[in-house]
Amino acid sequence: MSDRRSERRQGTPRTKKRPATPLTRNTLIADFLTICELDPEIESLRAPADPAEFRVGDCTIEHIADFEIVRDGQSFLVDVLTDEDLLTHPLRTAAIHGLAAEDGRHFSIETAASIRAEPRFMTVRLIMACRRTPVTAGDRVRILHQLDEVGTMRLVDCAGAVMNTQDGVAAVLALACEGLIAIDISRPILPETQVRRRRLPFTDPFSF
Repeated sequence: MSDRRSERRQGTPRTKKRPATPLTRNTLIADFLTICELDPEIESLRAPADPAEFRVGDCTIEHIADFEIVRDGQSFLVDVLTDEDLLTHPLRTAAIHGLAAEDGRHFSIETAASIRAEPRFMTVRLIMACRRTPVTAGDRVRILHQLDEVGTMRLVDCAGAVMNTQDGVAAVLALACEGLIAIDISRPILPETQVRRRRLPFTDPFSF
């Protein structure tokens, strides 16, 4: 018995799990821009933002945020930081309790915890996975036309208008990647997920 035990102990040692690779700032920025692209409430985005002054205690700090986002006509300043960069950010403490620039623009900090929060992060990944799905002209017109007629539909019902694409849901989500359809990315992708037409970023030349 002792010989057998010694043979078992001399077996191949179990491989240890490698620690997760820390996310880089470029990766977080790419994730953040994808979220902004799919967020129907964001009207425009500019990088970097115009310089802003912040009153922190008795000091005035001038800072250039990574992005300036316009949502419902209101401008927001956003910095995207890794956990390490957050420790040395000059506005970190003040931003915890809410911070606005002297000109009124609200300032916030996005980190891996907020950018990759669930279920939004998984929903964004599922939508972007369909961006290369080819949607025929016929399916495209049928999907958009029924949304024009009804307004808001369940995802499963909207996908039912697809005739030429094998995966109707993927066809609808592909149009969301093009900015033609709005989906609430804060919720999981479910049959009852609400979809609607998104406002076109350009003027319709045929509108009278």
